[in-house]
Parts: sequence; structure tokens; C-alpha cells
Amino acid sequence: MDLQDQLKSLFPEHVSDEIPTESKESDNLWIQDDPILCKYEKRKGKPITILEGYTGATEDFKVLAKDIKKTLSVGGSFKDDKIIIQGDYRDKIMQMLKDKGFNVKRVGG
Repeated sequence: MDLQDQLKSLFPEHVSDEIPTESKESDNLWIQDDPILCKYEKRKGKPITILEGYTGATEDFKVLAKDIKKTLSVGGSFKDDKIIIQGDYRDKIMQMLKDKGFNVKRVGG
């Protein structure tokens, strides 16, 4: 018996005012026609993955960056309309973006 069931048994006439919302922030991203470019570089000897070419709102791109970093459990940043992810995660990032409905193009390597 969970907490909700216990509360219902204690207060049977109570009607909950809350409506459960399960939508994520990333569900409302603007999907573009042009592909997002996924690059691989080495800076100071360390590998990084760069995503660029998003033509939507900057805030949407920041939400996408946060979602990628959280899913992969890696560090990164958002600078100059580019997402910079620490490490070589091109394949995983491209699959994530394709699942969200984006067109992705691999550049280099």
C-alpha cells in the first residue's frame, strides 16, 4: 500500500486538484530541416564532440545541451551557438538526436 492509497483511506471524500503532468521540456524542441553537424576534435590532447548548426531558439539548444550532458553523464558547455561535450560520444549523441526527430550529419572521421 503506497502513500496515495493510505491518504485515500484516511480522507475518502477528498478530491485531488493536481493534474499529473509527465511531459518533458525536451518534447517541445523545434525540429529543423537542415541537419545538425556533429564534429570530433582534439583540444589540448583531449577529445571533444561539437554540435552546431541548430537554427531554432537559443534556449531550446541550451535545453538540448543539458539533456545530452545529463543522459551521458559527462561535462560540457554551450558557447557561440555550439554544444561542446567532453569526450568522443558522436555515435551516442547522433542516435539520441535521431530518436528526438533531428537530422544529424557526421563531419570528419
